[in-house]
Amino acid sequence: MDHATLDDAGVFAFGRGEALVQTVDFFTPVVDDPYDYGRIAAANALSDVYAMGGKPITALALLCYPDAELPPEVMREILRGGQDTMTEAGVSILGGHTVRDPELKFGYSVTGVVQRRHLLTNAGARPGDRLLLTKPLGTGILATALKQSKLDGPLLARLTRQMATLNRRASEAAVEYGARAATDVTGFGLLGHASQLADASGVTLRLEPKATWLLPRVLELAAAGAVPGGLHKNREFFRAKVGGRVATEALELALYDPQTSGGLLIAVPARKAVAMSGALRRRRVWVAELGEATTRGARSVEVA
Repeated sequence: MDHATLDDAGVFAFGRGEALVQTVDFFTPVVDDPYDYGRIAAANALSDVYAMGGKPITALALLCYPDAELPPEVMREILRGGQDTMTEAGVSILGGHTVRDPELKFGYSVTGVVQRRHLLTNAGARPGDRLLLTKPLGTGILATALKQSKLDGPLLARLTRQMATLNRRASEAAVEYGARAATDVTGFGLLGHASQLADASGVTLRLEPKATWLLPRVLELAAAGAVPGGLHKNREFFRAKVGGRVATEALELALYDPQTSGGLLIAVPARKAVAMSGALRRRRVWVAELGEATTRGARSVEVA
């Protein structure tokens, strides 16, 4: 499998019914604490493998470090945070590469394995499938608010905890309950990734946006202008693929918000949706039902 459907990771078939899943992701800090930054970067890199229904097994670290500006203790904490998350995921870090760079960046190249019969792609959704999301939206807006000193301690703790949470349990439930398609919601925001899934599957996704899909204060902060630059780029690029009208400007902004270590967007047959939602909750995974896949129309996504 290559980049033709803009899927989350590359897949290389080998052996009898098995495949490798490979991905790479790294980014600049989204929180101030270096240990938490390392944890989040690791969870984010692992997410692409989970989105394909795979099990990550090995990783290589990638670090761009301004050693003239930051002490070595910061590097140590970043690597420790990443190591702890990889250990939680059962992944072996085999090595990595570090370069001097004026801007701090960190992440991983990750290799996983998947049984081909369990492979999840963004091209399998069918009309009638229900759409589930496994983490609330708004991490980009909250991270921007943090940079503007507008985020209080408890909400920062919740934001950090969510971004550092693995998508492993959500992926396992998706495979167990026969999901047809999945993708993780990251840099293109919900509407961007939903558009890609719809285009790859040849369907239209009909969504019914609600404030309950969002982290606390996201609407307030979006209305106050605490939005990342990537949000406006997402809206400019994907808006032509989206039909209908969102109730408020702030809610529309949140739907285009670029996510860091976001949840999985899962298409599941309608007859299994209730059972899967229950299984996710039993696994202590946040879940919201977003709408359904329908026969392909004029747009990739229609919002109520």
